Amino acid sequence: MKLKIFSLVIILTILNGCSSQVKINDPNIPKLLINQLPYTVAIIYPENFDSFIHEEKVIGKKSWQVDFTRSNILLFNEVFRSFFTISKVIDTPDTDTSDNFDFTIYPSIDAIEFSVPEQSQDETFSVWIRYRVKIFDYNGEEIVNWPISAYGKTSTSTFSDEQDLAQAAILAMRDAAALIILQLEKTQEFNNLQS
Repeated sequence: MKLKIFSLVIILTILNGCSSQVKINDPNIPKLLINQLPYTVAIIYPENFDSFIHEEKVIGKKSWQVDFTRSNILLFNEVFRSFFTISKVIDTPDTDTSDNFDFTIYPSIDAIEFSVPEQSQDETFSVWIRYRVKIFDYNGEEIVNWPISAYGKTSTSTFSDEQDLAQAAILAMRDAAALIILQLEKTQEFNNLQS
């Protein structure tokens, strides 16, 4: 019986040692040099947006847990505050939303994937993030529904694997920020309101 308990302890110790935790604190989006549009927007985040954790097991290798807590909100807040004159995060839409805001924005996460050197057979970490951005006008009509597919890649370094994967995730988030800005700038509905 003692031998079985000892074996179980050894197995649990090995399993715990085969798990990596990565924390994304702040994507540190560089200052966006864009002309603000004179609109007031509401941003409504889904319930898990500020506590999103992605878990994945590399076949035959260790498990990875990537913690995006707060980082997604920091990313989107920076983008929308840079692009619109006034942006306000609200918990839920209310009856006055359409009266108080020109647009209401609903960001969400569709999918996250990553690869580590054991999978890619090279010395790189890659992260793919697919966000979705829906924007509604003051009448509640959906004017855009964009899938935003972003990518980040880093080579292994003198840092830990966890830091390298975190850096790839941050690069993917910065890529997403650039793509969202490009889409916003091309949105005809914003231009129509200005004319």
